[in-house]
Amino acid sequence: MARSSNKSEQKSLFTADLIVPAIGDAFRKLKPQELIRNPVMFTTAIVAVLLTVLLLVGQDSLAVGFKLQLVIWLWLTVLFGTFAEALAEGRGKAQAASLRATKADLTAKRLKGHGESYENVAASALKLGDVVLVQTGDLIPSDGEVVSGVASVNEAAITGESAPVIREAGGDRSAVTAGTRVISDEIRVRVTVNPGQGFLDRMIALVEGAERQKTPNEIALTLLLVGLTIIFLIAVGTIPSFASYAGGAIPVAILAALLITLIPTTIAALLSAIGIAGMDRLVRFNVLAKSGRAVEAAGDIDVLLLDKTGTITVGDRQATEFRPVGGATPAQLAQAALLASLADETPEGRSIVLLAREGFNQSVDALPANAEIIPFTAQTRISGVTIDGSTIQKGAVDSVLKANPGLGSTPVANELRRITDEIARAGGTPLAVAKDGKLLGAIFLKDIVKAGIRERFGELRQMGIRTVMITGDNPLTAASIAAEAGVDDFLAQATPEDKLALIRKEQQGGRLVAMCGDGTNDAPALAQADVGVAMNTGTQAAREAGNMVDLDSDPTKLIEVVGLGKQLLMTRGALTTFSVANDVAKYFAIIPAMFVALYPGLGILNVMELATPESAILSAIIFNALIIPCLVPLALKGVTYRPIGAGPLLARNLAIYGLGGLIAPFVGIKLIDLAVNGLGLA
Repeated sequence: MARSSNKSEQKSLFTADLIVPAIGDAFRKLKPQELIRNPVMFTTAIVAVLLTVLLLVGQDSLAVGFKLQLVIWLWLTVLFGTFAEALAEGRGKAQAASLRATKADLTAKRLKGHGESYENVAASALKLGDVVLVQTGDLIPSDGEVVSGVASVNEAAITGESAPVIREAGGDRSAVTAGTRVISDEIRVRVTVNPGQGFLDRMIALVEGAERQKTPNEIALTLLLVGLTIIFLIAVGTIPSFASYAGGAIPVAILAALLITLIPTTIAALLSAIGIAGMDRLVRFNVLAKSGRAVEAAGDIDVLLLDKTGTITVGDRQATEFRPVGGATPAQLAQAALLASLADETPEGRSIVLLAREGFNQSVDALPANAEIIPFTAQTRISGVTIDGSTIQKGAVDSVLKANPGLGSTPVANELRRITDEIARAGGTPLAVAKDGKLLGAIFLKDIVKAGIRERFGELRQMGIRTVMITGDNPLTAASIAAEAGVDDFLAQATPEDKLALIRKEQQGGRLVAMCGDGTNDAPALAQADVGVAMNTGTQAAREAGNMVDLDSDPTKLIEVVGLGKQLLMTRGALTTFSVANDVAKYFAIIPAMFVALYPGLGILNVMELATPESAILSAIIFNALIIPCLVPLALKGVTYRPIGAGPLLARNLAIYGLGGLIAPFVGIKLIDLAVNGLGLA
């Protein structure tokens, strides 16, 4: 669901409800305290102010109309830059509005002391440590930990997925999020955050960009842009001396405008938009990054650690075999398993029905009208059916034995345990089946390697990323699944210490490591990894330790996170290449035309045959302004992601964006020059 909504929202990039507020925000961002964060655009604004003053003073030989055009286009250059950032932020604010609706008007049943009585209070009044009662149909009022009870929770408001999940006290499934709804049973939740510091609050702040900080790469690129600006400032500052030596003079307005055409305004104007859009794209995949650094690090990782279940294998195991016990035949076990699973709509249940029909010719299509379904609950962990007084049970081995106390120490129970132990050692999940208190056998649920996962790991390998499967299985089972999936390496029977040691070993070798996890025992490794993706269904400790949280709790999305991080870096690299090439081209396009009157010999370099110095500088200023909004869609959407290495990526950037950056100014400035002279604007 997250992916489909992402596509639809990308199509509506320039809707009125985004553009109109962005225009207003673009003007508000003209404040000096806002502009100073972008030194290049701040320099452009200073030059625009200078030319505005010169226009009003009018003490030079330039025509008023020409100077007015320069002033207008310089201010438009600044506005287009602030508009790009405002539009990127606006897309996040639109999502933030829907998130606020999720937590609006939440109320809580705060328990009094240790009793059962409670008082109704606003969720905003809850404090750290308060315990609230959440019953069937109630919205969970705050982030917290389940301290007692078991319940099914619908987290669609947060994750977009309609399938309910089990939340219970203790273990790795105790964390709950404000705005999700309890749909069965009741739980008591201890509040783990103060007002305004919850998960949704942090997500809203993120998508609005309110707490966004520049990443190290952004800072380095900003320093590069400032350096180029200083270089061009010095270069333009020396021009009057050359002009004076040649017996002429160049007006200050022309020199100031020339400076703006040469400094890297294009990438400077788009840099913030690229970073914001990168984080925004991650949020649209239902992944919350706690900082821009995490997104950027995802694009640079060298080693990817993935859990086996739900990542490399399908999270829902499939029935592959029936193993009878106690003299029961495979057909009898298949028939009982089929009847117990007809009302089971889970993927495992459907796979049991399919195996019974296709492997054992069981033809029952529906339960009789008098059948009484035994629903699966978090407490019993058993499902089944009662037909004509006969009860069939299906569930976890220990749960089935517990539900039939007389079976615990019988030879048949021992035989069942032996078979289920074999299934477990083979990496499968056993389900026991009993009829009227008699054990019939076990169902072998097997891990199925995801279709296409081998190819996806191949793509990661092409990007230079080594994949490591982490599993608690024995080495033989782990090796078999690793070979089938195509991962580069695996760590079997992994303990928290083993995971942490592996990550540190890789980092000591100079590599960046990404990992995903959901349990308290994953917290040390998540904190140690350069990119730690915690599952939203996991414990509070895991969510606090990671620098990203996947709201869908889908570990396979880590591959998408890597792709998004690399797309952000590729987008920045592509537009930087275009901008630098663009500035070089403008330099060689304009300087000959400006100096041809002073140095006639430079006329041979005026390959564009620009009409006059005035039209040359005005055309360059216009092109310099217009190229920014033309590149805004690319900055917000990102360049097309391809899993290629650094060398081929550099060659591609130079071939497409470098060459494009060289050609575009020559073509654009020439066309604008023809229009300017045709309309008599210069």
